[in-house]
Amino acid sequence: MKLDIDHHTTYRYSAPVRSSTQILRLTPQNGAGQQVLHWKLDTTGGATRTRDGYGNVLHVLTLDSAVEEIHIHSRGRIQTATGADEVAEVASVGVLSPLVFLRPTPLTRTRPAMVEFAEAWRRRAASLSGLREMASALNKRIPALAVDDVDGKQSDVSQAPASVPASAQVHAFIACLRHLGIPARYVSGYVYAPAASSAAEQGVGAASWHAWAEAWVVDRWRSFDVMARCPAGEQHVRIAIGADELDACPIRGVRTGGGLETLASSIQLTAAVA
Repeated sequence: MKLDIDHHTTYRYSAPVRSSTQILRLTPQNGAGQQVLHWKLDTTGGATRTRDGYGNVLHVLTLDSAVEEIHIHSRGRIQTATGADEVAEVASVGVLSPLVFLRPTPLTRTRPAMVEFAEAWRRRAASLSGLREMASALNKRIPALAVDDVDGKQSDVSQAPASVPASAQVHAFIACLRHLGIPARYVSGYVYAPAASSAAEQGVGAASWHAWAEAWVVDRWRSFDVMARCPAGEQHVRIAIGADELDACPIRGVRTGGGLETLASSIQLTAAVA
């Protein structure tokens, strides 16, 4: 499948921002299951391209003059394929040991209910099929097992599973896996869902910034979309990995001044016909 992606983000401020630094992880890379046909990132001011320790493409946007708006626009075309469940590492930074992803983080800490859930799956978690079943079972129990989100707010246990953010579901799954001694990492990117409307005839579907997990199974990384209860496939576009969301989120930053901030963001994924 060829997917055209158009992602706009605009920050508006009630007073001038005197200085700011934004860390952007918005650029996909070639790997198993996806090929970048073309990609472009435009920002207010120039951004410097580099890589982080996980091999993600990272842009650093530093503004030293006063602005009242910051615009970030990424877009391009990605070729995806079915069977994208085998993940290729970024050769230019070397292959990180899976053991790196056993390290606990504040967003993937366990709670008593999570430990109890994970222990019930200890034997079956040794196989890929067992982990698939575990991810599905966790999704059904996610309101009671979800951990804090990136802002430190605990998920409301009265929520239905579909209402708990994908990031919280992924953090809970990763926490359970690490408790069992299984390396697991956080993946962020886009997911495409064909719309059930006339727009679907033109290949336009619902799109969002999404999260899923990867776990080290025997001798390779395998993907688990906990929210969708399936592996990552041709509808997924992989952007960044990390120990948790803070390592893989699309935009993080700090600023001086600016007053009240207003965020406007839009994502459109279209299945290209040629």
